[in-house]
Amino acid sequence: MSKLARSRIVRWVLPLTALAALYGCGGGGGSAVGSGTGGNGTGGFTPGVFQPSSKFQALCASPRSGTSDRPGSTVDENNWLRSWTHELYFWYSEVQDLDPSMYTTPQYFQLMKTMQTTASGSPKDRFHFTYPTSVWDALSQQGVQAGYGLQWEIIQATPPRSVRLAYLEANLPSTTASQNLVRGDTVLTVDGADVVNATDQASINMINAGLLPANANETHTFTVQDPGSNTTRTVTLTSVNETTTPVLVEKTVTGPLGNTVGYILYNDQIEPAESELIAAINDLKSKGVSDLVLDLRYDGGGLLDIASELGYMIGGTQTAGQTFELQQFNNQYSTTNPVTGNPLTPTLFHNTTQGFSTTAGQPLPTLNLMRVAVITGTDTCSASESIINSLQGVGVTVYQIGSKTCGKPYGFYPQDNCGTTYFSIEFQGVNAKGFGDYGDGFSPANTTPAAGVSVPGCSVADDFGHALGDPAEDRLHVALAYLANPAAATCPSPPTGTAPPSTVTQRQLLDQIFVRSPLRQMRILRR
Repeated sequence: MSKLARSRIVRWVLPLTALAALYGCGGGGGSAVGSGTGGNGTGGFTPGVFQPSSKFQALCASPRSGTSDRPGSTVDENNWLRSWTHELYFWYSEVQDLDPSMYTTPQYFQLMKTMQTTASGSPKDRFHFTYPTSVWDALSQQGVQAGYGLQWEIIQATPPRSVRLAYLEANLPSTTASQNLVRGDTVLTVDGADVVNATDQASINMINAGLLPANANETHTFTVQDPGSNTTRTVTLTSVNETTTPVLVEKTVTGPLGNTVGYILYNDQIEPAESELIAAINDLKSKGVSDLVLDLRYDGGGLLDIASELGYMIGGTQTAGQTFELQQFNNQYSTTNPVTGNPLTPTLFHNTTQGFSTTAGQPLPTLNLMRVAVITGTDTCSASESIINSLQGVGVTVYQIGSKTCGKPYGFYPQDNCGTTYFSIEFQGVNAKGFGDYGDGFSPANTTPAAGVSVPGCSVADDFGHALGDPAEDRLHVALAYLANPAAATCPSPPTGTAPPSTVTQRQLLDQIFVRSPLRQMRILRR
């Protein structure tokens, strides 16, 4: 069992692929190899009758050597999914009970979820996915995945499409660094496939493979157009096992009133983020910032305990000892966490380090702010949304600048079974006021038409014409102006007027083009 599997819970957001999770490494009673034992334990499928998931756990069609896997069958794996879903899935009563012997395991997992919709008509469960366990462990513990050290963003999902470069990591691979790419570069072709106009599946597959390489040492060729240029150029990138930098930018800027405002671009709530956030907050504190702009536009979520730490480092005494979030499981468990067996108690705003990338138990620094401006986008999801919700729950004023968040007040415990780590919604998080119903996201108050839960602030499109952290970048410019006069509740015009009207990420693309791994769009807890 991995270090993470022993100690963490997951609460993240996802879109394209699907499967589910809880923590554990096998064990429990078994069934005969390939028996296909169903709900009544006699060899057949009986709708509505469920054996304990432990009976089928680690019974694998292809057992891994050196693990607790035992010889089993696809039906065993599906029976485990069926029982595990019934035990822990948040909307278990809305799942159609299907014969495990009739499907492959990937097919079966995709059916083990609710098919109902939210008030806006979106699928209630948009976050059902799986990944190879080895890939999940590498990303969640070290922030490692195959890539070029950069993040693409889709502006227009359908032809004529627009795919642009959102940001570059701090430590770029040599092949990427040599290409002189900048935020705002537009991708026109990938390995000869027309990004703008292609409609055939072969081209779409080629574009997907190039934008999001599956492995290190893949080489792909791109035609790009630099911002402000009418000419194109060809760049060749080779993927590496990249390590992300969660706190990509930390700086101070001067606000309209001449005050010192801190700015943090925070992209990934993974273990290395703990030490990076502490360093960032210490630096801003030493510079005497009076306000903070927290940029979460590309933050898909991650470890909930790190989100809790950051909440404390922002709010300080206002948050100390208060509920950051309380997990609510399905109606079979009103007082006990079914995964840990512990009584249901809230996650507090942590005022000491939790030991992810620092020594546990050390006092955290804090800015002691009563308000914060948060920049958001459709990539802002799960644990990053919990920062907004939980600060509001204890009276810290949050201003939202940007666009609607993804809407994921849900989470899960990742569960490895037979080499696949499954992620399936198991709980909903609520703040100190008991609120957690933001399945359609948070939106700035002037969003038209109204969407999700309204938060004071301004709707502003992403500005790819300026560097992130540049006070002239549209969203940061508006955030600074709004902080200078929030009582007016008016939204100043961005300085450039060049930003596209909306940003659509891979979350809306489904079978089209996706550019960010679902592994970086989640929400995680600890046992």
